[in-house]
Amino acid sequence: MEHVYADLGQLSRGTAVEIHLSNASNVWLMDSSTYSRYKRGQSVRAIGGHSKKTPRILQTDKSGRWYAVADLGGYPGRLGLNVRVLPGAAAPIRQRPNLPADSPLAPFVEELPEEAFEERDFDVFISHATEDKGQVVRPLAHALEAKGIEPWYDEFELKVGDSLRRKIDQGIARSRFGLVVLSRSFFAKNWPQYELDGLIAVEMHGGAGRLLPIWHEITKEELLEQSPSLVDRVALNTATMTIEEMASQLAEVIHPNNSPED
Repeated sequence: MEHVYADLGQLSRGTAVEIHLSNASNVWLMDSSTYSRYKRGQSVRAIGGHSKKTPRILQTDKSGRWYAVADLGGYPGRLGLNVRVLPGAAAPIRQRPNLPADSPLAPFVEELPEEAFEERDFDVFISHATEDKGQVVRPLAHALEAKGIEPWYDEFELKVGDSLRRKIDQGIARSRFGLVVLSRSFFAKNWPQYELDGLIAVEMHGGAGRLLPIWHEITKEELLEQSPSLVDRVALNTATMTIEEMASQLAEVIHPNNSPED
């Protein structure tokens, strides 16, 4: 990937680096081994993310040789990078999520909730109504897990005392796909529609094709009344498919490069 970089030399853990950009772009701090993999086009995890603001201050998490790197993630623009290592001990800095360059959340990473900065990522966020858990959602979540897919599913993630809104925002922010189980109960509840709004917002910021609908005991006419924009999307249907069949088709989309044995 086309990029610009600055060799920062040996830095101690906790060193703050001030980075000035000429254009909104992805900006990262990488240690020497991470930068070597990045140059070879391999997937890496680095400190930083998409930034619209300048200067951007990032902080090293260990001692070693460090590089500041900027790229446009395939988007048009002009790359420019000016770097200054700040003197003295650095105050703790909230790190940005390690989002891939093509993440649909990259354009608004600055506005993500605090929980979105946790390291854990998910393959798919499952949005559903409580009434559909037993028959569809719970067995589907377990079937996806069995295929090596990590779902954000409320029974797996929510604990007593959690903020529901924040945990939902975290799940949407950290998931590559959004799976929505559309039913009469889904459209009768507020939280599922809050989740749907969030997932559609992600799509509108460049995540086309990442919303995966399942129809459950709902007709095309009923869906047309509730959400006309969802009617023409290719969807799975519990009336014609088993849980295992749906999980297999979803796995092909979520992990297309995995063999059936994976």
